[in-house]
Amino acid sequence: MIWKKQQTFVMESGTSNQSRIIARQGDETVVEKREQLRVDRARVLHRIQELAKIGEAAGGGVTRKALTEEDRQGQELIQTWMREAGLMVRRDQAGNLIGRREGTNQSAPAVIIGSHIDTVPNGGNYDGTIGVIGGIEVAQILAEQEIVTTLPLEIIAFCDEEGTRFQGGLFGSRAMVGKVTRRELDAEDEAGISRKQALAAFGLEPELLATAERTSAEIKVFLEMHIEQGPYLQAANVPVGIVTGIAGPCWMTIRLTGEAGHAGTVPMNLRRDPLMASAEIIYALEEIVTKEKDAPTVATVGKVSVFPNGANVIPAHVEFTLDLRDSDLERRTNVLDEIRAKIAEVCRRRMLKYDMKENLAQEPVQCAGHVIESFARASMDSGIRAPQMISGAGHDAMMMSYITDMGMLFVRCKDGISHNVKEYADIADIAEGTSILLNTALHYLND
Repeated sequence: MIWKKQQTFVMESGTSNQSRIIARQGDETVVEKREQLRVDRARVLHRIQELAKIGEAAGGGVTRKALTEEDRQGQELIQTWMREAGLMVRRDQAGNLIGRREGTNQSAPAVIIGSHIDTVPNGGNYDGTIGVIGGIEVAQILAEQEIVTTLPLEIIAFCDEEGTRFQGGLFGSRAMVGKVTRRELDAEDEAGISRKQALAAFGLEPELLATAERTSAEIKVFLEMHIEQGPYLQAANVPVGIVTGIAGPCWMTIRLTGEAGHAGTVPMNLRRDPLMASAEIIYALEEIVTKEKDAPTVATVGKVSVFPNGANVIPAHVEFTLDLRDSDLERRTNVLDEIRAKIAEVCRRRMLKYDMKENLAQEPVQCAGHVIESFARASMDSGIRAPQMISGAGHDAMMMSYITDMGMLFVRCKDGISHNVKEYADIADIAEGTSILLNTALHYLND
């Protein structure tokens, strides 16, 4: 008798096995055997909590910036769990941590599940991490059940998705698709340490960065699970959602230069004050990006630096960041043109110089239709009508779309809060997402 395993995940406790004859080949009977596979909620929750201890702040929140000691400790813990799940582990020259499980066809392209474990300053416990830990759980279930797959499986913890240390995110996934520039390696953090130096201190060889690149022939599909980072799923009272596309982020650093002076002796009409100009520009951003009322365009100024930063000194120069995002590239370009025009007009009127530096510009991307359908089938099998939605946040999946078909699954988070100490996702929702991830991965692993 030849046994063919078909795995179906269920949430409830208990076990049952059902078999049925699907074909006869001479004297042999081919049987399809259904087995219930269960996500170990306690294990997943424990791992989320253990990882959250690395970089934990006294008042709550987690800071694990890329290529820091906290990031190293986090990767070491993830590496331990990958090995417990039976994965062969390596780190590429971009700092990506990769665990691999071979299939029966070792020359076949891999099914990849990935996300990140680096955080923003004082961030939460779930952003990115549930995708990595969920992927490891998928691999561990396959190992524990001794499930043989045709295609290999890889779990990836990408390096520096957030981009808060060197002002340029998605670094590991961009390196994997050959999109990293020399300028990015020379970018420095606030302590004057370059990304190149940080990679070397991590035990990597930046001059071999190109060896991290992968090709479309190596990858069957890329899947990413992530918290939503927005309020839609909570409002819809649904634990998971299926992403159809990802908005493209454009990150800029804008510097306005004027003339420093004494706060008490320079008349208002004679000042060349870059901080007042910055305030005028930042205030105008809201009006510019909301002109088209139903458009998903968003603009954020998250960081402002003033020099010399004295209470009684008119600033000499001001630098601020701009994070502009939209799911429509043409509309984003038009909005950016309006912002440029506003900056030029304000600086001309106030007699200031200005400079705009582009740190990151990614085009919006669409998720593969067949992955959306696979997630939808797996969701229905779990009794969930998962809504389809756009991601306003950028993710490693958008970079992987350059070399393979990709898809994303969102997990509901409380009040839509993320990048915040209050960030929270219920383990029941994470387990639902992981089960859908498991069954979707199995669909491709045996394709």
